Amino acid sequence: QVQLVESGGGLVQAGGSLRLSCAASGSIFSVNAMGWYRQAPGKKRELVATIDSGGSTNYEDSVVGRFAISRDNAKNTVYLQMNSLKAEDTAVYYCNAHITSTQAMGVQLDYWGQGTQVTVSA
Repeated sequence: QVQLVESGGGLVQAGGSLRLSCAASGSIFSVNAMGWYRQAPGKKRELVATIDSGGSTNYEDSVVGRFAISRDNAKNTVYLQMNSLKAEDTAVYYCNAHITSTQAMGVQLDYWGQGTQVTVSA
């Protein structure tokens, strides 16, 4: 079994900062790309940022210059530092990882965290 556990969400005023963490654990052989997605009420889930195993990053346009994704490969953990938060950043944030499990060698599967609420008050 593989699990992704997120932490770090909460309520913050506009202009403030939050740092999200997501740790992968369980029967892991390798962790490839990791990322963060978000879903606001009434909207589709959208990509926020991704980072591959080599550290290359990709960001959704609205968060460029405000958010930074990073990872600690030794801990199988991905982070999202969110600065200059805006009311429109309010959403449930989900961690995603492409993982090869020791129980299914050679097969890369998509795993999701349970989501963490980020609320930015105007």
